[in-house]
Amino acid sequence: MDKQVKSEIISKFKQSENDTGSAQVQIALLTQRINHLTEHLKVNKKDNHSRRGLLKMVGKRKGFLQYLKDRDIEAYRKLIQELNIREIK
Repeated sequence: MDKQVKSEIISKFKQSENDTGSAQVQIALLTQRINHLTEHLKVNKKDNHSRRGLLKMVGKRKGFLQYLKDRDIEAYRKLIQELNIREIK
């Protein structure tokens, strides 16, 4: 992910002026990386090292989503709607 895409995502999901590390921003950045890696794995089916990294990122995003759901349910619902991802169980 290049700097321009990353800064666009941060500016879209930030909560305050200097926010770069809130749960919403981190979830959005992880979602971008997950989508990119998913496309890579569709072409390179035997790339198991990248598959393991993908699973780790999905687990990390799930943790952030659970944190956000526990803290602010409305922000959680808005975020999963915007990013078009499934709800966690």
